[in-house]
Amino acid sequence: MAGSRDVESSRPALPVARLGDRARAAIRRRHLSPRTEDAYIQWMQRYYDFHERRHPRSLGPEHVTAFLSHLAVRRGVGASTQNQALAALIFLYREVLGRDLPWLAGIVRAKRPTRLPAVLTRTEAHAVLNAMTGVAKIAATLLYGSGLRVTECCSLRVKDLDFSRDQITVRTGKGGKDRTTLLPATAAGTLHEHLEKAREAHRDDVVAGGGWVALPLGVATPPSSGREWMWQWVFPATRTYLDEPSGQRRRHHLHQTVLQDAVRRAVTIAGIPKRATCHTFRHSFATHLLESGHDIRTVQALLGLIVPPEKSSA
Repeated sequence: MAGSRDVESSRPALPVARLGDRARAAIRRRHLSPRTEDAYIQWMQRYYDFHERRHPRSLGPEHVTAFLSHLAVRRGVGASTQNQALAALIFLYREVLGRDLPWLAGIVRAKRPTRLPAVLTRTEAHAVLNAMTGVAKIAATLLYGSGLRVTECCSLRVKDLDFSRDQITVRTGKGGKDRTTLLPATAAGTLHEHLEKAREAHRDDVVAGGGWVALPLGVATPPSSGREWMWQWVFPATRTYLDEPSGQRRRHHLHQTVLQDAVRRAVTIAGIPKRATCHTFRHSFATHLLESGHDIRTVQALLGLIVPPEKSSA
């Protein structure tokens, strides 16, 4: 459901009075993430299609409830997915259509079931990593050694790595927050070799007239920065694409599904009898730090769950 702003969704925009364009503009004004933008636009489109392309202004609480019930009963979506759809519709009415409707606040959100997260032992985590190869193995090593979310890992830029401090800076993580976390020493050598190969590929792209990447929105940099090495992705995609508005031949970062599929296969090869995913490495990172004696607030700060004590406001 999620994507990037660089490659627009192939789904048609909401056709009513360019409602899709208005929604995108409202989302970007509030600096929501690209993943949130694409998810919200798709839910608005589905809501519009579900009610036979009637304008949302003419619909009321019973129509929102009918749509959410359809998702749960007919489509069998989970509570988190249903709540995401509701959040998109609340944004549509309040921020796009300018209707602060009291009945939206009264709609009951689906309750997510409480489940304990899967955690790998150290032996299991290394077994999964040893079953992986190439770029996916390097990226998965950062998931485990740095506690990164899969999207944070895939979208790392070269400038976010500080080998002298063994530190990674995560830009605009979940909630739009920056943070620093550990760059595992065990990954440094392999990561250096990987970056040298990526830099050679980038030079070839530049010679061929490409070598561009999309720059983050709201960052004051000259357009030419999109070709600089520091802004390149740590894990670039294997293919390039043409960004039509700019005419630039760009390379996107590794798509999260590539890493997710690689981890899934490795778990099977390693024979781990757990439902382990990319996110399991993040849980395992936190658990193993706590087991090693690190205090919980430090671990939470590395995960981006709290602001580090030295940065907290009085």
